[in-house]
Amino acid sequence: MTKTNIMRKIIELIILLISISGYSQNYKITYFKSSNGNLIENQDAILVFCNETKTLISTEKIITKKAEFPFEQTLVSRDNGFYSQITNLNEKEIISTKDSTSLKKQTFELSNETKKILGYNCKKAKTIINSNTIEFWYTEELKVKGAPTILGQNLGLVLEMVRNGNFVVTANKIEKIKSFPEIPQTNKNVDMLTYKDLVWKSRFTTITIFKDQIINFSSESKSNDAVLRFANGTIAVRKIKFPKIKSGSQIFADVTEQSNGDAYDRTGSFFIIPTDKELSFLNGLQNGVKTLPIYSNGNGKEYQGVVSTNNYQPIIEMMRFFTPFGIKQYNYLELKDKTWLDRVYYRQDISDFANLLSEKEMWIGINIGNYDKGGHKVSANITIHPEDVDSKAKEIIPLFCTNNVMEMAGQEYGTMFNNEKGLEINFSLDKSMSNCKLRYIATGHGGWENGDEFVPKKNSIYLDGKEVFSFTPWRQDCGSYRLYNPASGNFPNGLSSSDYSRSNWCPGMVTFPIYIDLGDLEIGTHVMQIKIPQGLPEGTSFSSWNISGVLIGE
Repeated sequence: MTKTNIMRKIIELIILLISISGYSQNYKITYFKSSNGNLIENQDAILVFCNETKTLISTEKIITKKAEFPFEQTLVSRDNGFYSQITNLNEKEIISTKDSTSLKKQTFELSNETKKILGYNCKKAKTIINSNTIEFWYTEELKVKGAPTILGQNLGLVLEMVRNGNFVVTANKIEKIKSFPEIPQTNKNVDMLTYKDLVWKSRFTTITIFKDQIINFSSESKSNDAVLRFANGTIAVRKIKFPKIKSGSQIFADVTEQSNGDAYDRTGSFFIIPTDKELSFLNGLQNGVKTLPIYSNGNGKEYQGVVSTNNYQPIIEMMRFFTPFGIKQYNYLELKDKTWLDRVYYRQDISDFANLLSEKEMWIGINIGNYDKGGHKVSANITIHPEDVDSKAKEIIPLFCTNNVMEMAGQEYGTMFNNEKGLEINFSLDKSMSNCKLRYIATGHGGWENGDEFVPKKNSIYLDGKEVFSFTPWRQDCGSYRLYNPASGNFPNGLSSSDYSRSNWCPGMVTFPIYIDLGDLEIGTHVMQIKIPQGLPEGTSFSSWNISGVLIGE
């Protein structure tokens, strides 16, 4: 080979290397988010890495190994048009999923508008996703494609995204970098639906309390090593160890119920048993209702375990729920144009109890009052959703609960409101509390047409002799739950039993608590009184009120 040919080959190689270098130029783009013209504080900057063959969407904390689990990254492969979602669930488990069609399905309305961002000429495109209008400003001058989300990946290099005119993601820096970041290697590839479910569940802690637990009335009901059963099987209790709960976390309770034989609407309660004092509700469950402190209002009846005393605390109701008429078990009862649901799902925010549960071992119980051997099947969970929000820890003091969850073991109904005294609670504070509230749940029961279940009754709450609040608990939306109630009786007027308005409950719903402001409470003894004009008995029918109250303060 002549010297000229050698030089020609060297020049061709240099040109090829320059071409390859240009082809594989790597860029790092940093984006920040703003809302209504204001930069969002303490945000984790979005980082997009791209060249002509791939794009990686990540964040500054992920790249600098400061991100908390779980964290997600997106890799777009330009060679074959698919993208992968990759999530590190924890230090050992990395899951991924692949989508080969979504990028191709994205459509945009292109505009003639232009503007400059970071010195680059940008064109405008627009799309509408789930009623959100999203505008994209992208440049084609860098010969690479990428965007801070999966949307707009094939337009060019998106330097700004605007959602509904007020939420903006904008690039503030474009850098050339020598090498592309390391792509995480997955150890579990799943379909998209499974992937989304695993990622969603990894973002919070689920504590399973009961799973397909039978709540029935039978002398054959037995306890096991995990679950204790009482009151002929109508109560299930187990001890649960809770993890540390971050300040500001959101906590939810959820219960799923199906009829396992019982056709009627029943009162249910998902509750905590405080054990801080000498006696607890657990003593009553284990040794009989007569071991619980007695409350008397002078009407000749004895009410067991309903109010706080110096050595006893009543149960704390996380959730008061009501079963519908025979959901699932009686779905064979057909009505035209009615498709019965096969379970009812109750869910309620119980974040007030974060400080009470955090790093504690607690007895948790569930009850459905019924006299049916098949009864009901329930599952119950508590989920903890961490949030970076500073909040003051709340002090929880249980005051009263007249919901007779031990009804099937002889606990008296809440009929103490048939005289002027009603329910009276004396409680003492050994330290002052500020911003106090009473978390109050009230439902009326009993009788037929003239019973308090179907007659609105005013509830009045007094503190230290002064009325602090009054209201009439009443629900008028019971017809909304018709498809939960296959066994509900139908009447000549065209209504079903489950349609009728009731005293703060409907078959198939949760009765939510109300919060009554009490202000600041000083050290010492206080007296709370609840008065309700309870209806008179009619033959064998009588009225009662299930109320519970927890003092919450700082």
